[in-house]
Formats: sequence, C-alpha cells, structure tokens
Amino acid sequence: MDNVMTVPVQKKRLLALNRRTRTLVMLAASASLLVAITAIGALTPETSYQADFAVKYQSPSWPHPFGTDYMGRDMLARTLAGLSTSVLVGLLAATVSAVMAVILGIAAATLGRKADNLVSMAVNLMTGVPHIILLMLISFVCGRGVKGVIIAVALTHWPNLTRIIRAEVMQLRSAQYVQQAVKMGKNRWWIARRHMVPHLMSQFLVGLILLFPHAILHEAAITFLGFGLPLQMPAIGVILAESMKYLSMGMWWLAFFPGLLLLLLVLLFEALGDNLKLLIDPHRAHE
Repeated sequence: MDNVMTVPVQKKRLLALNRRTRTLVMLAASASLLVAITAIGALTPETSYQADFAVKYQSPSWPHPFGTDYMGRDMLARTLAGLSTSVLVGLLAATVSAVMAVILGIAAATLGRKADNLVSMAVNLMTGVPHIILLMLISFVCGRGVKGVIIAVALTHWPNLTRIIRAEVMQLRSAQYVQQAVKMGKNRWWIARRHMVPHLMSQFLVGLILLFPHAILHEAAITFLGFGLPLQMPAIGVILAESMKYLSMGMWWLAFFPGLLLLLLVLLFEALGDNLKLLIDPHRAHE
C-alpha cells in the first residue's frame, strides 16, 4: 500500500522537476537567442544588405532565403539587422519601465496616502489614454528616432507592473519582520531597501520578461506608422511598412518572413514569462 501511495507523489515531483527544467532550458535558450540575434545584427556589415538592382524582386531561393526587395537588398540580412535593433530598443525601454514601476510601486505603498493618490492618478491617466496614440504623441514630442521610441515605450509600459508591485508591498508591510523593523526605529527607505526590494526581485524579473515582447511590438507598431525609427534603419517596422506597397504585386515574402520572426520572438518570451511566473508563485510552483 505504501508503494502504491508513493507513486503519485513521485510522479508529481517528476512533473514539477520537468517544469523547472523546461523553464530553465527556455530561459537559457531565450538568452542565447537574444545574444545571437543582437550579435548577428551588430556584426552584419551593411554591405550584406546593400542595394543590388540586378537581383531585385527575387522570391526566396538558396542564395537569398528570404528573397530580395525592390532595391535588391537581401531580406535575410536586413531582417536579422532589424530584429537586433528591435531587441536592443525593446530591452532598454522595458528595463527602464520596470525600474520605474518598482520605484513608483514602493513609493505608493510606503510614503503615505498623498503619494499613493498621486501614483494612482498617474496610473489612471496613463491607462485612460489609448496606448498607441500615447506612444505616437510621446515619440513625436521627443523627436522620434531611437531616443523618442525608447522614451515613449518606457513611459507607457509601467502602470500595470506598478499596481502589482504596490499590492505586493502592501502585503509586505504587514509581515512580522517588517513590523519589527518599524518598532526598532528603522526609517521607510531602510525598510524598503533591506526588506522589500530583495523580495520584489522576482516580480521585477517576471515583469521585465513580460514587458519585453510588448516593448518590441509597440516599437515596431509606431515605426510602421511613421512615428518611430528612421527609414534608413533596418528596423522591422520599417521593413513591414515598405512591404505594404508591394504585397498587391505578389511579393508576399517581404512581409511574411520579418513578421513571422517578430511573432516567434514575442511568443517565445510570452511563454517564458508565464512559466517563470508559475514557478515563482509559491502556491502554484508544484502544480
């Protein structure tokens, strides 16, 4: 009977171990993919996707797996360079936005009612305006280009994570070790730095991973609409915007391959963030 009872327990442990293993493998694969895409895009010389009108309008073939565009530029090299640009811009913007969310969430939960009301008003204001319109306005005001896109994405992606951080800090305030620190006369910043920030690192990491694909998609979206990166950069948004003019002529490869790689990259990090969130959650880590 005891042997029969231990079989389901061993299976459950094996499944939990498999989930951890899969998540770690996905994390390593995602990090390797990011590094590879960034390195390939950064190291790819501009000569590899220079204009060559002798081979323009070519469909996918062995010499050009992603085909060539209306100027004869190799779409594979141009797409990899565009993904590298999107990864760098998205990673920087998502990191800035996640740091803002942690700071504002802690401030709202620890600095009193006035600070809480102020942060709540800012969150409601940012979420009340249509997201893509706000992105375009901020990018336009900041001069567009790389700087404008990073500022626009960073300033519009912190509200949801701020709410999560605020709720987490509210729970931490009632913890026994935090109450003991208050009785010992420690100030709010000492408590936040020593007791709250380490506890919030898991939320920060998951929030950053989940913000990253949104940052990439919104960077591509405002660039596609003409409010983002400049046309001379090999960005995914620029490539997709240019391809719209030629889809009616049957040149499907100009939009298909860049869009497919962008979608796969976003789905990979969405799945990674969801799995990591399940593992970090103590109530669901062993499901």
